Amino acid sequence: MSVTELPGDRAPDSPATPPDAARPARRPAPLTALLTRLHFYAGVLVAPFLLVAALTGLAYTITPQLDAALYGDKLTVATVGGQPRPLAEQIAAARAAHPDGTLTTVQPGTGERTTQVVFAREDLGDRQHTVYVDPYTAEVAGQLTTWFGSTPATTWLDDLHRNLHLGDVGRHYSEIAASWLWVLALGGVVLWWRRRAAGRARARHLLVPDLSAGRGVRRTRGWHATTGVWLTVGLLFLAATGLTWSRYAGANFGAGLDALRAGTPEISTTLDGVPPATGGGEHQHGGTATTPAAEPATYDRVLGAARAAGLSGPVEIAPAAQDGAAWTVAQTDDTWPVAYDRVAVDPTAGTVTARSDFADWPLLAKLSKLGIQAHMGRLLGPVNQVLLAALALGLLCVVVWGYRMWWQRRPTRADRRAPLGAPPARGAWRGTPWWVPAVGVPVVVALGWALPWFGGTLLGFLVVDALAGLVGRRRRNVPVSPAPAGN
Repeated sequence: MSVTELPGDRAPDSPATPPDAARPARRPAPLTALLTRLHFYAGVLVAPFLLVAALTGLAYTITPQLDAALYGDKLTVATVGGQPRPLAEQIAAARAAHPDGTLTTVQPGTGERTTQVVFAREDLGDRQHTVYVDPYTAEVAGQLTTWFGSTPATTWLDDLHRNLHLGDVGRHYSEIAASWLWVLALGGVVLWWRRRAAGRARARHLLVPDLSAGRGVRRTRGWHATTGVWLTVGLLFLAATGLTWSRYAGANFGAGLDALRAGTPEISTTLDGVPPATGGGEHQHGGTATTPAAEPATYDRVLGAARAAGLSGPVEIAPAAQDGAAWTVAQTDDTWPVAYDRVAVDPTAGTVTARSDFADWPLLAKLSKLGIQAHMGRLLGPVNQVLLAALALGLLCVVVWGYRMWWQRRPTRADRRAPLGAPPARGAWRGTPWWVPAVGVPVVVALGWALPWFGGTLLGFLVVDALAGLVGRRRRNVPVSPAPAGN
């Protein structure tokens, strides 16, 4: 979705210029022309992925309210009582309501939140059965098939946004969108700045659309570009955080964190306190290993040790994966200021054997964790949801305006008709300074390696563009036979 006019094309809203006053069209600088062509191709071909990502992301922003409407009787208690019942009693009630499966985690209820007792079953794959218990009465409020804490509705919308319910194949669409979103955002800002710099209203219309422009491509371009400038920081944030848990770029990101020793630190579950190696970047949803059966009373002992160690608010208790190891208790408060401290507890002695505080995490691990929570709309509560919804709506508008420009700028003359429009002129890279390809090519290759779907699609653009240019040259070189005499 280019933000510069095609050389020689007159915008629909421009008045006709008398022949005696005609001036030659100003040719854009080579670098600007190159960016324009890249922005055009990427916008036209990648925008459908962005459109789907924005629509599905917009739907995901309402999941807290949707959960409250659909599952409020399970997620919250009708009346907040006094002292909660022992966890052993709540777990026994959950086990009686759900006799099958292995108990994997327990999230004790706090305030109006019910206690969540999670059971794993082989026939559910990566899903679990979560039983919701009123912590003040130990009565079972209901059960749901969940995905690492997400309700069925949230899980459905999450899968829609991540992979369109197509599994690993569908994850490619969201990675393509995230891989190109930052390119389109930054490229659009540069092009709009250079266009404003070439005119008199550089500062005036950089952040405010030119409402004096007539109807047509100029007005559409003003709204498209100005809205894009306002959204730039948010779009860059969405691209960066989305890539951290994508299939291929996310794996490279995790490997980079491991190499820098900047991943989420693991907590030792050995009773002698020897810490394991530092783990990589954290995925959008954590996992829990299947654990051996444990006495329900042990959960009260472990929770008491964790509370005594200073872990307040909502927590998750995970038994050890094997006998003779420590249990882990982790804070799960995703709302700012977040609480992500963790302790390992000897289940027999009820003593803390290891500790990992969020304040001690490497900076990149902190930023990755906070960025993911903000991307999911959890970090700032309702404010976070509103900001994400505004970003999604703004991106939808930018994409629609971009396609509208594409349609408005299509050649319509009989000898130049092109129903789908025409890209900016090729060959601009030959006029760029020597240092542009010298620096740009290695940078693009490195980015293509780190972001495989960016590199692969960019290579595809170049191949298609080269073939289109070759076909065009051959058509222009085909001689035209003169009409027979008398016709």
